[in-house]
Amino acid sequence: MSLAADRFRRFLLPGLAFKAVIIGGGYATGREIAEFFLPAGPWGGLAGMLLATIVWAVVAAATFHFAYKIGARDYRHFFQALLGRAWVAFELAYAVFVVLILAVFGAAAGAIAAATLGLPPAVGTLALMFGIIACVAFGNASVERVFVWVSGLLYATYAIFFGLALAGVGDRIGTAFATLPSGDWALGGLTYAGYNVIGAVIVLPVTRHFRSGRDAVVAGLVAGPLAMLPALLFFVAMTAFLPEIAASVLPSDYILVRLGHPVFHLMFQAMIFAALLESGTGAVHAINERVARARRITLSPLVRALAALALLVPCMLIAERVGLVTLIASGYRALAWALILIYVVPLLVVVALRRAPQPVPET
Repeated sequence: MSLAADRFRRFLLPGLAFKAVIIGGGYATGREIAEFFLPAGPWGGLAGMLLATIVWAVVAAATFHFAYKIGARDYRHFFQALLGRAWVAFELAYAVFVVLILAVFGAAAGAIAAATLGLPPAVGTLALMFGIIACVAFGNASVERVFVWVSGLLYATYAIFFGLALAGVGDRIGTAFATLPSGDWALGGLTYAGYNVIGAVIVLPVTRHFRSGRDAVVAGLVAGPLAMLPALLFFVAMTAFLPEIAASVLPSDYILVRLGHPVFHLMFQAMIFAALLESGTGAVHAINERVARARRITLSPLVRALAALALLVPCMLIAERVGLVTLIASGYRALAWALILIYVVPLLVVVALRRAPQPVPET
């Protein structure tokens, strides 16, 4: 392996995986950004994003370092060391999280199929479901390749999008930042950071390349900015369409229709689908790895695929019944504060007290 490839796996891959887990349906479509940052106005929204980025970076660095010291490569092992017998509380919260986000992803895939291709929403939902199953079936190496290749597509697409927005509505963006007032940004930033920071635990399987605690800390600090950069570009473009865009189910589609460029419109929607794919892959893969390590077995591709199918089918049914906006508005806030209490607070207390973590046997 070349030196560049080794450094990429140690310092950047965990951040790309973290971005992959959180970008999902609401982030990539802009729905989460509209929900948590637009109400604070242009400058308030940026402040909220900065706060969320700092929270992500600090918690990811602490998570990766703690996990490295105890040899944890799955969330069950991690929380046995952090919470002791109370680790089951996280298992319950993660179950809720997985159901919620997979339902959001399914709803977003259905909305994209309907808005872009005029197909029934179920077609997009089913395409996403079988794509996730194919990606998780072959384990860590396959999942890591998904994170790398989709990340390249994603960052390139957002960069083009931002350039088109500046060229098309740059004057309106400037007006928005000059005239629109700022609102309460801290609560939105903390809430958004709170339920997404769980991604740092979900991606522990890809931290297998760390060689030292320093690697873990650097990778965590890099993860926050890597994950927020696309959202920042998207948010700035969204401000040109305030206040109407705040109520849009698919803010990305709302902007792209008004910017024109139909070919890029299709490219952007394809990128969103790819983002849904990598996010769903990360969430489901974490469960497969938790089962494999807890039972000390190697899961075959068939078993991984069947486990993913059993998880995805009920979640996608929820997506069909509830819808994207309702899922994001009603479920994420409560989950955010639960995860802050179960995960973030205990972890930061351990770090503040400088308690030396001890390896915990995998049971």
